Amino acid sequence: MKKRKPWRRRRHVIVRNIVYVLLYPYARIRYGLRPVRFKEQNGRQYLILYNHQTPFDQFFIGMTVRGAVYYLATEDIFSNGLVSSLIRYLVAPIPIKKQATDVAAVMNCIRVAREGGTLAIAPEGNRTYSGKTEYINPAIAPLAKKLKLPIAFLRIEGGYGVQPRWSDTLRRGTMRSYVSRVMEPEELEGLSNDELCEVIRRELYVNEGCADGLFPHKRSAEYLERAAYVCPFCGLSAFESHGQTAHCTTCGRHIRYRADKEIEGIDEPFPFRFFNEWYDYQNRFVASLNLSPYMDKPMYTDKVRMSEVIVHKKKIRLRDAAALSLYGDRITVNEGAEDALVLSFDEITAMAICGKNKLNVYHDGHLYQFKGSKRFNALKYVNIFYHTKSIERTDGHGEFLGL
Repeated sequence: MKKRKPWRRRRHVIVRNIVYVLLYPYARIRYGLRPVRFKEQNGRQYLILYNHQTPFDQFFIGMTVRGAVYYLATEDIFSNGLVSSLIRYLVAPIPIKKQATDVAAVMNCIRVAREGGTLAIAPEGNRTYSGKTEYINPAIAPLAKKLKLPIAFLRIEGGYGVQPRWSDTLRRGTMRSYVSRVMEPEELEGLSNDELCEVIRRELYVNEGCADGLFPHKRSAEYLERAAYVCPFCGLSAFESHGQTAHCTTCGRHIRYRADKEIEGIDEPFPFRFFNEWYDYQNRFVASLNLSPYMDKPMYTDKVRMSEVIVHKKKIRLRDAAALSLYGDRITVNEGAEDALVLSFDEITAMAICGKNKLNVYHDGHLYQFKGSKRFNALKYVNIFYHTKSIERTDGHGEFLGL
């Protein structure tokens, strides 16, 4: 039998050190990062659990801990041909299917741990849209116990202010990354899975929906519509943003996004002070939404580009300009045309968002990816799909809406 090559390679440490030297000044200047070195690391391997705020988080972790770290990464980065091959060669991330049970990912984590590698996992599986730590899948607890590694809880703070997920801009401000706590394997053995999951939620919880600093930018509100689609005055709607302001396209009410992250109404009061309050209201609205009026007419229709992701290989462009429609029980592509496609929620196993606003749909063995304009809101598709599935949160905070 051919011997399996090790996952860990010496080049991964060399690459990490080169990246650290090149990117540390950039992170300090552009992100305002102030990493706190994990001095207690002492050459040991860890399972690093971290909250997820920016697309740069893996680099911030590399500036906080020493040595090569092996990250879980979604299949999207493994399906870009030569670029993906280069990433695998240089840093060997562990692929995982987003919003789906992935036994192979678990086995690869165990493999890396047995080879002496340090792993890093964001239990949210998603970057926060609101500034608060998102839903944490309870499956992280049994995995952490199975790996038998000390857990380093690494907190990233300030990232939502500097670079909200829904925005394209980097704002001036200050960030911090640091290890807040270490749990030894002996401590894990004394906890049930539910108890450990509660510890993980508590240690990684960050709520930046508050005035905790200034993050100024002349386009502070731009692309807020990637995250907001429920108007507190008129319900399901759409928004359009420019500069520091955004408005509801249905009722016309305007808001301003300030440097301290506060939202204020223009010409009349707005019911929410921070976006996380609006986001929570939006989730409650969707969780109680009656979908029966939307079985025969769509809630939304968006112009998108459609691709099929051949995982670990490439993306195949299927349609350059397709009409994607959201109903209460399905999504359709080019409805009424000869090439129409109906994706029933009963046949969809999962939906997920990649990056800022790419929609991944797992249907009948296929992974379809929809990418719209810069103003495209993929979140509403995910929220409505999971609302129909009536998946309740295990933390008792209501219906799970996909994030």
